[in-house]
Amino acid sequence: MSAREGGTLGGRAAIVGIGATDFTKDSGRSELALAAEAVRAALADAGLGPGDVDGMVTFTMDTSPEITVAQATGIGELSFFSRVHYGGGAACATVQQAVLAIAAGAAEVVVCYRAFNERSGRRFGAGVRHREPSAEGVALGWALPSGLLTPASWVAMNARRYLHTYGLEPEIFGHVAVTDRRYAAVNPAAYFYGRPITLAEHAASRWIVEPLRLLDCCQETDGGQALVVTSLERARTLAHPPAVVTAAAQGAARGQEQMTGFYRGEMAGLPEAGVVARQLWRTSGLRPADIDVGILYDHFTPYVLMQLEEFGFCGPGEGGDFTTAGALPLNTHGGQLGEAYLHGMNGIAEAVRQLRGTSVNQVAGAARVLVTSGTGVPTSGLILGADG
Repeated sequence: MSAREGGTLGGRAAIVGIGATDFTKDSGRSELALAAEAVRAALADAGLGPGDVDGMVTFTMDTSPEITVAQATGIGELSFFSRVHYGGGAACATVQQAVLAIAAGAAEVVVCYRAFNERSGRRFGAGVRHREPSAEGVALGWALPSGLLTPASWVAMNARRYLHTYGLEPEIFGHVAVTDRRYAAVNPAAYFYGRPITLAEHAASRWIVEPLRLLDCCQETDGGQALVVTSLERARTLAHPPAVVTAAAQGAARGQEQMTGFYRGEMAGLPEAGVVARQLWRTSGLRPADIDVGILYDHFTPYVLMQLEEFGFCGPGEGGDFTTAGALPLNTHGGQLGEAYLHGMNGIAEAVRQLRGTSVNQVAGAARVLVTSGTGVPTSGLILGADG
């Protein structure tokens, strides 16, 4: 039975292991080495060995194939392996794929991973340089000749429309950046550990593409992150409290494109996030007021505000005021603006830490965490909960 028909996978599986490399700007290692290190660390955290793993999931953008990572880490036979498309939109969907495999009996222990040298290697922020002919490339071809070559330039179009629609100024985005950097400043794993910022510093940072400033844009990071997923029954036998997958969803909206739907009827929102939100609330039976912590994908600050609105935490155009009020702890690891840009996988790890009670910015009594993936692209989301 599908989620649309009322069925749910909630409570069938849990995240039991998290592992990461250091987050740097020049790893000096191959992306395969980063992936293998993160996977080994996640298995050790779970108290499992390579021989326990029979499934692997990653991104289509990852350069390290599942079987190669398995060989590098001593994992043997695989009965399930899968990849998810659309860049950062894949993060939560890797966990969804793992849960589906476990629920269907296709695998018992699934490792989800993402690793790249995004600073010292291919820098996504450098934009479109060359694309092989494809249907996706043809769609982008309508915007590229106008100079819209980078993710920042695409998001800037949405951001400008958002400000115009609600009569706001670019300074409203600064509250997201300040919040993330405040949390990062006390997180030893964060690249910007010990370096908070002020609203004045945000406003003084240079323009990248108006209305986006430097401090509205996420980092470029070398590193890897891995997660281990297994059945809830098995999770309860392991060392750490399970981070139960309460709900999982993917979503693509009508007129979906890369980062900005230029031909949608309205450009001041993120309808793909709305598709995910409706599924998560319906299948979990929860509402925004039930969420204790939000880990919202923050590659660009405006999209955090729009996500808050699409998920129903506040009304249209009210995301800035909601963030300023601090009613919901957001990105307590520092986010991709403050900790590291790992295509959102490090955000899922922070959600697990919150549920274990081990975050460096622990929210008292955290029992339900919302995690989102890349926005502007087909995306995904999770609600993770404490066991029982």
